[in-house]
Amino acid sequence: MKRRTAASVPLWLALSALPHTALAQAVDTATLEARMAELEAEMQQMRGLLQQYQQRDAKAAENTPTVAVATPPAQAATPILPGAMPGTRFTAGGFIKLDAMTTRTSDGAIADGSAGRLFYFPAATPVAADGNGNSASYTDVHAQFSRFWLGADTVTERGDTLKAYIEADMYGGGNNAFAGNEVITNTYALTLRHAYVSWNHWLAGQTWSNFQDVAALPDTVDFTGPSEGTIFNRQAQLRYTRGPWSFSLENPQTTVATYRGNGTRLNSGDDTVPDITARWAQRGAWGHFTVAAMVRNLRYDGRTDTGIAASLSGRVNVGSNDDLRYMVSGGQGIGRYLGFALGADSVLDAEGELHSQDGYGGFVAWRHAFSPKLRGNLVYSGAWLDNDAQWTGALVTERAQSWRVNLIYSPFPKLDLGAELSHAQRRLENGEAGDLNRLHTHVKYSF
Repeated sequence: MKRRTAASVPLWLALSALPHTALAQAVDTATLEARMAELEAEMQQMRGLLQQYQQRDAKAAENTPTVAVATPPAQAATPILPGAMPGTRFTAGGFIKLDAMTTRTSDGAIADGSAGRLFYFPAATPVAADGNGNSASYTDVHAQFSRFWLGADTVTERGDTLKAYIEADMYGGGNNAFAGNEVITNTYALTLRHAYVSWNHWLAGQTWSNFQDVAALPDTVDFTGPSEGTIFNRQAQLRYTRGPWSFSLENPQTTVATYRGNGTRLNSGDDTVPDITARWAQRGAWGHFTVAAMVRNLRYDGRTDTGIAASLSGRVNVGSNDDLRYMVSGGQGIGRYLGFALGADSVLDAEGELHSQDGYGGFVAWRHAFSPKLRGNLVYSGAWLDNDAQWTGALVTERAQSWRVNLIYSPFPKLDLGAELSHAQRRLENGEAGDLNRLHTHVKYSF
């Protein structure tokens, strides 16, 4: 039997064989040095083995082909709605918007609950003969322009692109005894804004008119801001887009000023030919420019006339903190497209014949970013209607204009706190006129 030396006996075993009181004496310097040498040798052996493993793994990685791992899509191939086409991707969004405004009108109050109490509606500004009006002041608070939308996008195996989009807000009347007023619940019904489907270059459904340039609209606290000078219309249409060109057939509707009436008008409902529009647009880092044209067949009670109108608009970026936005529009039969239908498309003469009416309008807006969180806008807008007073009478709007300045602060992305001061004027053919002054604030959170 091989005899163990003192150096080969484990330290813990040697220590355990001694009485507890003799431990300190048994652990001499030679024994500790020998044990330390053993530990050092074991560590060197472990380092050698670790180095061999690392070299073997590196060599194996060099000879192994790289396999790309696909990132799973945000939505699975099976859509979240069972009735949708396989592969459809859904998106949703909207915003919450609180509007609070104090208004002063020089010649009477705007009717409570009407559009002019919710946003700037040029035709709603009260007028009176010079010196005969009574001023009025009032405050309105509402959240009716809060909105939400849902989109569905699909790319087929053949590469066709399908898109569906629907959007609504609460700017509509209610359907029960407590709805649509400020007495108890401030309940309002949904209003359809957009509902369309597109397939490659084609679009069918309700959306902005192809005659309108939404991208040129100023950054305002009010719903549209320079309303009287803006082409503004959403309606059903069939549109084709190819490159910078787009063409559409849109819902026809003729508004008619009655012969020597009191400023009221009627909707004919007799139209049979769609409104035809064409648009050409160019975009780049400098901004965008677009020109649009429209041809209409105006019709009422078997009488017809033709309307032809054009619109130029765009945005020019000036440096990194400023841009200039503009729109100029005019022509025959432009009435219901300009300024929230500030003027009629046509008028009846003494013999009942239909005549298209001319109208012109536009706006210019300067936007400046003071910082990443603070921006401001200065806007002017105007509209002029070329009425034939011998047919329309003298109680129709002859012109309207407005100025506004605002500051919008965004403490966080998607959250806007805005304040806007505006002054507006409206004048009739008979000389009656009125002013509107408004302080409009909002809180808007987009998601």
